[in-house]
Amino acid sequence: MKASTLQWPWLSDVRRIPRRWLVVGAVVGLVLAIVFGAAFLIDEPLRRYTEAKVNRALKGYTAHIGKLNFHPIGLSLDVAELVVVQDAHPDPPIASIPLLSASVHWRALLHGRLVGDFLLDRPTLHVNLTQAREEITSPTPVKERGWQDALEAIYPLKVNHFRVKDADVTYVDRGPFKPLRLRRLNIDATNIRNVKSKERVYPSEVELDAAVFESGHVSARGRADFLAEPNPTFRGNVKLDNIELDYFKPITNRYNLEVDKGTLSAEAAVESAAEFTDVDIVTATITGIRVDYIHTAQTAGIEQERRTAATQKVRETSNAPDVRYRVRDLRISRGNFGLVNKAVSPTYRIFLSDTDVALSNFSNQKAEGTAKAHLSGKFMGTGTAVADASFRAETAEPSFDVSARIENVELTAMNDLLRAYGKFDVTAGHFFFYAELGVHDGAVTGYVKPLFKDMVVYDPEQDKHKSFARKMYEKVVGGVSRVLENRPHEEVATRADVSGPLENPKVNTLQVIVKLIQNAFFKAILPGFDRESARLGRHVTTKGE
Repeated sequence: MKASTLQWPWLSDVRRIPRRWLVVGAVVGLVLAIVFGAAFLIDEPLRRYTEAKVNRALKGYTAHIGKLNFHPIGLSLDVAELVVVQDAHPDPPIASIPLLSASVHWRALLHGRLVGDFLLDRPTLHVNLTQAREEITSPTPVKERGWQDALEAIYPLKVNHFRVKDADVTYVDRGPFKPLRLRRLNIDATNIRNVKSKERVYPSEVELDAAVFESGHVSARGRADFLAEPNPTFRGNVKLDNIELDYFKPITNRYNLEVDKGTLSAEAAVESAAEFTDVDIVTATITGIRVDYIHTAQTAGIEQERRTAATQKVRETSNAPDVRYRVRDLRISRGNFGLVNKAVSPTYRIFLSDTDVALSNFSNQKAEGTAKAHLSGKFMGTGTAVADASFRAETAEPSFDVSARIENVELTAMNDLLRAYGKFDVTAGHFFFYAELGVHDGAVTGYVKPLFKDMVVYDPEQDKHKSFARKMYEKVVGGVSRVLENRPHEEVATRADVSGPLENPKVNTLQVIVKLIQNAFFKAILPGFDRESARLGRHVTTKGE
């Protein structure tokens, strides 16, 4: 046996291969070498060509491609270091995509469809307020921005399977607010490239999963129609876990709402079709939230415009056949809800703390029946507050019943309110409030009863630093309260019966309730004091105030 055969035994196997197969192998190897070499050489020209074609498709945005690699086997394409900027506000970039992979969707090819499979790996999207406003105010709709054409410019097949892996999405508002951020966002959508479907037919499967802010989580699973006009449609289930609500301050502050702390968890079935919307919240829980509505003289006009617009929207959607929403069960625990009035002097805050709310069967459809609500908490942090309400979806006018009782509130906690409306404060006493109100067929019936007990307006020791005029005023107010006292119980009380037509039956239920509370609380709460304040104002000069 020859030494070469002993050292390389595979040579004997090669010698047994027919010469024609060796030739074929050599030719194939040469062809592959040429193909891969050509692919390598055309990567840069193809990158420049693709970048130019993408930018011709886009409107209002510009893309920059760092690298492009074409893979002849498998007919796939990798685009690396893809950056997209908004032309009007290019800094910072809207999107940065380390890797975009496009290939033939082989599973669809087995069914006779030549379509593409796209993967965005670890993309980063960053939008600030200026960029968001530019997009919103642009006369060019999103669907005409050319995003689909841009993807086809990268890879000339219609998108059928679209995946996003580990995306990071951030929205930054102006001011010292924490950014709104989604982390580890994953999206998987299949069967996108289909024939146009009928209304409320959803051929494409969609899954979404992401971390929200610091500790929250969102997931969605359902079906979509990505070819629906004018926008894609969706039907499926959405789940929110532990969403931190104070991240939404940049948005809520624009509506005079200050939101601090609190988390939201919810599960809902959602359908958003071209001409139909259905939101069915199965369960929702809000824990530890603090919300203040801030009323100022400067924003009073805007506030009224918002209320008018909200009222119109509520009336338009009430019992509308194409818009349905329902809250089966909503729970709020340990909430703190306040009203801050900066339009008077001194400013004051009235609030409910340690508040628990249970709302069930709330809907905009009268056919769903009566909604029930129960509230309990502490008024001004000291007294107890309990309220129950039942109401139906509005038709022509609001329809509801509400009963409330507030008991054993320390009056000193209400001094800012008393100074603003009665021009006095107290050194001791307790406040009680009872009300039962019903609104049906455009008329309101019921009563309100505010009550003061053991109220001390003037205290020589505590008020010794006040001016002489202020001391005299508070003595007179104290005298008025003693005249009004229910002597056996040492109470100042009045009862106001409420009946008659609504002042404006075209407002919504919430506005009616707020108006009734304002009338009851701020007009009946200080019986006789306003008149005495006006009389004193004509005869007493308040020097040193």
